Amino acid sequence: MSKYPKKPQHLVAHIVVACCMAVLFSACQKEKPENPHNTWTHYGGSPDQSKYFDAGEITKENVSQLEIAWFYPTADDTPYFFSPIIVDSVMYVMGKHSSLIAVNVRTGKEIWIHANLNGLTRRGLNYWESKDKKDKRLIFTISNTIQAINAETGESILGFGTDGYVDLREGLGREPSSIRRIQPMMPGVIFEDLLIIGSAPGENYFSAPGHVRAYNVVTGNLEWIFHTVPQPGEFGYDTWPKDAYKYVGGTNVWSEISIDTQRGIAYLPIGSPTYDYYGADRIGSNLFGNSLVALDARTGKRLWHFQTVHHDLWDYDIASAPQLLTVNHQGKNVDAVAVATKHGFVFVFDRVTGEPLFPIEEKPFPPSEMLGEQAWPTQPIPSLPTFTKQEVTKETLNPYFPDSIRQVWLKRLENAKSGIYIPLSDKHENIAMPGALGGANYGNTASNPTNGMMYILTQEHASIYKLNKVEPPKVDLSANDLQRVQTLFNSTCQTCHGKDMAGGSAPAIRYAGQYLFYDDFRNTVINGKGQMPGFVHVDEETLKAMYRYIGGNPATMNFRRNLEPKIPDGPVVASGGATIKPDQNKVAPMSDYPEDIEHPAERYTTDYGLDWPGLAAPPWSSIVAYDLNTGKIAWRRPVGQDSLYVQGDQSKGAPGGTLRKGMIVTSTGVVFATAKGGKLYAFDADNGELLWEQTMSHEVNAQPSMYMLDGKQYLVINATSNFTRDSYNHSKKPGAMPRGYVVYALPAKK
Repeated sequence: MSKYPKKPQHLVAHIVVACCMAVLFSACQKEKPENPHNTWTHYGGSPDQSKYFDAGEITKENVSQLEIAWFYPTADDTPYFFSPIIVDSVMYVMGKHSSLIAVNVRTGKEIWIHANLNGLTRRGLNYWESKDKKDKRLIFTISNTIQAINAETGESILGFGTDGYVDLREGLGREPSSIRRIQPMMPGVIFEDLLIIGSAPGENYFSAPGHVRAYNVVTGNLEWIFHTVPQPGEFGYDTWPKDAYKYVGGTNVWSEISIDTQRGIAYLPIGSPTYDYYGADRIGSNLFGNSLVALDARTGKRLWHFQTVHHDLWDYDIASAPQLLTVNHQGKNVDAVAVATKHGFVFVFDRVTGEPLFPIEEKPFPPSEMLGEQAWPTQPIPSLPTFTKQEVTKETLNPYFPDSIRQVWLKRLENAKSGIYIPLSDKHENIAMPGALGGANYGNTASNPTNGMMYILTQEHASIYKLNKVEPPKVDLSANDLQRVQTLFNSTCQTCHGKDMAGGSAPAIRYAGQYLFYDDFRNTVINGKGQMPGFVHVDEETLKAMYRYIGGNPATMNFRRNLEPKIPDGPVVASGGATIKPDQNKVAPMSDYPEDIEHPAERYTTDYGLDWPGLAAPPWSSIVAYDLNTGKIAWRRPVGQDSLYVQGDQSKGAPGGTLRKGMIVTSTGVVFATAKGGKLYAFDADNGELLWEQTMSHEVNAQPSMYMLDGKQYLVINATSNFTRDSYNHSKKPGAMPRGYVVYALPAKK
């Protein structure tokens, strides 16, 4: 493992290739489609994820007249985060105990219900149709698989993949059965006959790698894979320690992938490598972590990239959709891609070449205090103004704090460090602003692709971090059980597994109970595995004591939630999706480095430090409009409603809370936005003037949708979530609506 950081592989070295690409793509553009922005068949409206809708009925002048046109109740108490898509006169929603439902938007009546799709990706699904429109499919992920449903009948397509599904755990360089979590929270994106999809493998040590893949929507065949943690011989491999791809996880796309359909380019917003806050086992700049990567959408070939954070130690994923828009730059129209980050920066590039449109400077930042850690000495700082605070000071503390709390925080600030890119430590607190839930998250960017305006929902949410050494689990064993463990380990296990269970010729096992089911542990000890012989003489009580000693709990570790299928009222056509075959030989999740890998002696972790979301002064949430023709913020408005530490009338509170909300931008200059407290707003896109405001009966935690039918324009809001304890509960008001999808339109003309 190198003791010295390598220089990051910058885009400049590839500028000649990029310029050739510009000529190539300009010559090869396909015929422009009719209008990709007057339907809502993708999560973000269209493949570019702009949330832009081109229609003329709802305007700045009449938006305040919007009223509820119809309503679809979900008919249960489940909060759904699902973003509806609309195809022709059919809207697809989730409701009725995790059922997928097709609703006729003319009548509001159910067409079909596919019941009991527990585990379906929470945020939405994809629609695809063949050129002759005879084959119409809904493509989605569920229980770590991809499945397809006939969009007209609601029945599973069992010819897709193998027996109706594709196992997303396969092809990642790990034993598939050892991967407990991989399916994304977002639906991916459809381009031509491909589903391009990211993942959410978790953020622990040894999580699965987040390679981006494309699957054929008809056959389910894997068409290409882009290794976000490069493998030997691939570009970027030398920005990691040797063989890091064998144990590093994350580095995944867990938000929205944007597609330039004319050029066939996919833009990937890639997140942090694991472990997020301590990187002594991944010395280097760590491509393609925290990078915007442009790929040929048909082949998965990298075209260009830019890394927004080198060797991330702060969980500063790129977590929102890259926005594709045309800007007037230095007197010329340039097709650009802009990305907003969790830590409050906006980066803007030529969409084809990857050249920055506004200067980006590598600036020095402090080294790490942690033994073995090597924070990258510089970080890229764009010249555009930031959209969040980036530190907490005594002067910016929440003025609503009671004096007792304020005095505690004044003292804590004296001993803590706050500011951008200060590496975490085990010696003091780091107060990160924004923190793990700050800045721009998924669903939090939108744009008008035609005029260079980009809109961001941002949250001022601090995290308080402090690294702690990962210690063997503390176990409360009786003296008798402890003696059993020591006798067994010293006589049978220590020779291979090493002193203190830290590893030797066999892997370390001091944390294994946190990953292994008891049955798997017991089977391995008694029957052996690989080069390990079986020890049939070990009695059950000793096995349970040993299992507890390495962090397991025999009474609870094998518990699996068994959801009883429920058949809802209505036109149910199927239940449960394709049948997923159980693993024949289940392998425990990876819990230690491969035997031949040099690695740090210790691991460190921290929690997300989210106990004080209102640490700084409000507003805690805003909508920010950037004019990317000039690189300036055009306007900013506070949004949301949060009662955190606010004295007086708790139903009013202070502005705050936008995490994973959404927007719609219309061609008539209206920006619809949702925020905490069930808030729905309409702003003037040019100056931020508030044109209309509604408070929903339930919280809104999904991307809004919009559609046209018979010349009339409709706005769809998913209002099914619970209000948090620091929000006023509007569902308790007299006349409050039940959970459901609320559809707004202008009054009928008389």
